[in-house]
Amino acid sequence: MSSTQPDGYLAMPAAGKGGAVLVLHAWWGLNDTIKAVCDRLAAVGFVAFAPDLYHGKVTDQIAEAETLGSALDARADQAKAELLEAAVFLKDRAGSDTSGIAVIGFSLGAYYALDLSVHAPESIRSVVLFYGTGPADFSQSKAAYLGHFAAQDVYEPPENVNGLEEALTQAGRPVTFYQYPGTGHWFFEPDRVQVYNPAAAALAWERTLAFLQRPVNG
Repeated sequence: MSSTQPDGYLAMPAAGKGGAVLVLHAWWGLNDTIKAVCDRLAAVGFVAFAPDLYHGKVTDQIAEAETLGSALDARADQAKAELLEAAVFLKDRAGSDTSGIAVIGFSLGAYYALDLSVHAPESIRSVVLFYGTGPADFSQSKAAYLGHFAAQDVYEPPENVNGLEEALTQAGRPVTFYQYPGTGHWFFEPDRVQVYNPAAAALAWERTLAFLQRPVNG
């Protein structure tokens, strides 16, 4: 097995091994907010890796983020292959006692998290979505799903969220979606100062950790 680290940010717990969590960035790129998520996961015992799908490009401007996100979508097959490579690397680093990988996806990253759970069903045991959806056939998935969604979100209207929840339920997957009143897209991200909601972010994080730390039930 290769231990070569793909482009990205790795955070290791003090124990040197632990549950594996793949963190997929939003359309801003692999910024400090995503690195901080990895560090917080490592602090509670997880091995966290955030692959850099933009390979060094980062922005805090919506117009540029749209351009970067569109360019990524144009090479989606390559991006998905990179995520599979990242998952293999993460599982190797996490240690042989892991029972599968968890994936946390933010906005654009949520789409790729959903896709990965479908195309690597034997590897992905759980998926956490932050204000992001995506169409997929979930009949092959073996994952459980947790979703955090904003009450006022121009990027993810209720029909998208409801449609995803219905698709997962029909596929027989465990699914729990939460909506956070008074929030908008990016409410979890402190660098998005206009929409960051500390109370909602804290609750979403608490729920995320409880979900990730649950025993796997077949």
